[in-house]
Amino acid sequence: MRKLIEFDEDTYDKLKQLARDRMGTLQELADEAFADLLKKHGVPVDLKDALRKSARL
Repeated sequence: MRKLIEFDEDTYDKLKQLARDRMGTLQELADEAFADLLKKHGVPVDLKDALRKSARL
C-alpha cells in the first residue's frame, strides 16, 4: 500500500543523509521507525510477534 507522508525540508534532508550514511533507503528507515513505534505501543508488527504476545498471556 502506498501512502504519502509530508516532512519539512530540513527533516527530509536529514533522513536522506541518514539513509545514505547507513547505505540504505528512506523506505528502510521508515519501516524501522514504524516497527519501533508499534512495538513501543504493544502492537504486534507481524504474525510472529502476535504469536509470541499471545503465548505470554
